[in-house]
Amino acid sequence: MTSDHNLMLYTKLAGFRLVVVANRFGGDTDFSRELHDRLIEGLDAAIARIHLMMALERRVQTGEDEVAEYQLQGETEIFGRFTINLLDDLEIDDDTHEYRINGGNWINALTADDGGVEVKFLALVRLTDDELGTLASIIQDITLETDIPVHAVRAI
Repeated sequence: MTSDHNLMLYTKLAGFRLVVVANRFGGDTDFSRELHDRLIEGLDAAIARIHLMMALERRVQTGEDEVAEYQLQGETEIFGRFTINLLDDLEIDDDTHEYRINGGNWINALTADDGGVEVKFLALVRLTDDELGTLASIIQDITLETDIPVHAVRAI
């Protein structure tokens, strides 16, 4: 990413953050306000990453730090996989047949009975546009404008 691209991305993210903050005041339920708060936290994290990348770019351009170029490459790669999770994040370890939700404790997905052994992981179900309310269109715009996926899923 170039400095111009990062600056444009920063501007878009900051604008979306303002929209979400303003939209939060219209939230009529605790669930809606929680979704807004989680989206604001995700946007703040993305903005912080962009700040770091822009600082590393300045250090590379001035030549004051020989390691900055490698750090910038790493941060750029990490940012390329950046995702905002509004509800549940499900991690699955296929080798051990375990899963965990939102970084919690690992849970064994193996069950055994007279019929044999079964592996049953949880599934992620997307929130409906009705559940998201006014955030549905904002989330879609964020993903389209910034290429940062926003996942609003529930583990069941």
